[in-house]
Amino acid sequence: MKKLTTLLIAAMILLTACAPKQSGPAKAELPAGKAYAEGKEIYFVHTEASDAGVAEKLTGMMKSPVILVPSLANVPDESLANVYVFTNGIAGSGPFGFQPDVFDNPPGSDGYSPLRRLNVIAWADETKARELKSAAEVLDAEKAGELTIEQPGVVINMPFVVWDGGKR
Repeated sequence: MKKLTTLLIAAMILLTACAPKQSGPAKAELPAGKAYAEGKEIYFVHTEASDAGVAEKLTGMMKSPVILVPSLANVPDESLANVYVFTNGIAGSGPFGFQPDVFDNPPGSDGYSPLRRLNVIAWADETKARELKSAAEVLDAEKAGELTIEQPGVVINMPFVVWDGGKR
């Protein structure tokens, strides 16, 4: 019996020594989307949205849950940055199948916020669409009458994970 107890204790010590050790915080993975900010390629994640339809669309697109948080729509305007999403134009990886999103105010700039006001873009003449890579280009194209911008009142939490000069 003593031999069996000793053998069991030795086996427990051996199994404990071989068990994977975790030090530090747990790591999680989220699928990142590609977009543009100030002419540079960036990557970001969608975590929450104020609108059920948007949360559902982003969940399906990214194969990762985007949580519905209706109260995000109540965030004061001065606490929001912009994301521009294209509904027509050049085919690409955006949520509607067109060019990647365009963000203003990346991390480190005045006005940075992970909370983004949704701006929906439609080209007036799709045959003249071109890829835009900065908020300034989007706003210039709007002033020139090349596209329209609608704000449906949706807020999305979209923190950057990789940007020009930084990453998480």
